[in-house]
Amino acid sequence: MIASLSVKDIKQLAKNSEFSAMGVVSKFIRRKDRNNSSFWEMTLSDPSGDIDGKIWQASSWRNTQGGDDFPIDPDNCGLKFEGASVKVSGVVAEFREQIQYNFTEISYLDQDEYPPKMFARHSPVKAEILEDLFRKLIDQISHAQLHDFVDAVFFKHGLWDKFKSWPAAVTLHHAYTGGLLEHSVSVAIGAMDLARHYSVFRIPVNINLVIAGSLLHDIGKLEAYTMNPAPQVTTAGTTADHIALGYAMFMKLADAESLDKDIALALGHIITSHHGKREYGSPVLPATPEAFIVSAADNVDFELAYWKSQIDALNPDNDITDYLPAIDRRLWRGIRL
Repeated sequence: MIASLSVKDIKQLAKNSEFSAMGVVSKFIRRKDRNNSSFWEMTLSDPSGDIDGKIWQASSWRNTQGGDDFPIDPDNCGLKFEGASVKVSGVVAEFREQIQYNFTEISYLDQDEYPPKMFARHSPVKAEILEDLFRKLIDQISHAQLHDFVDAVFFKHGLWDKFKSWPAAVTLHHAYTGGLLEHSVSVAIGAMDLARHYSVFRIPVNINLVIAGSLLHDIGKLEAYTMNPAPQVTTAGTTADHIALGYAMFMKLADAESLDKDIALALGHIITSHHGKREYGSPVLPATPEAFIVSAADNVDFELAYWKSQIDALNPDNDITDYLPAIDRRLWRGIRL
């Protein structure tokens, strides 16, 4: 019997290696090949990361609940795989010169013995540290109405409990419990440093707007994503995306708190422009120093988080990743002096 490995360990294996792993299914899609035969795409998640695998027609499916172990048909067994705990066996293959993971046996585990939440990923930064940093950032907003507004958004209108545990994405970056809080804090700290830097060079940057905009820029992700217990996109997230959802949430909150219209306009601009380019989902482009800075800090935080996730999964013998369509390049481990 092959010992169960973590997702991170599997990604270190050489081609043709066999593996076994347990985790929660964060994506499960049935597809058809050119011959009209069914196959499945599954993403398996555990605390070390995510792995995308293919399940072909010849693969074995089993139900091991309650100590039983019998074969099942995934289309007619009445079991919901997405969000469930499973054990997989498989092999590291290659397709078009790219590593591919084929799951050859999928076992539906007893969900009481192996609750899905035991495989959920969490922010590597302790929750209490992130919360302390978040509250200190709000306290650094010196404009009274803006300070009170941001504080009210999270702690008066009931967003905090959800915000502190939510993911910032489904796959690419901070895609785990606490990821949204971690990302927002990181963006705010980086944006503050940029604002202070450019203030020295006589660029008129309002640091209060930078902090507030950074903490608010991704609030739409509260409606765009859900946890099951792995991150998943909602119908609203698919059809409207987090920027549009976030702007709508923000304007409703601004109206409820009677936020000054000019401040609301400036913050709304940061929210709608923070992806920096229309092709990246922003309906408008950054047009103020504060919007430029928040967008830049957001992009750097995404790119560095994505770089770390890909390099962590890279085989120690390699220094460069495969081509990554998500950011249109290969990534390099770099040198250490």
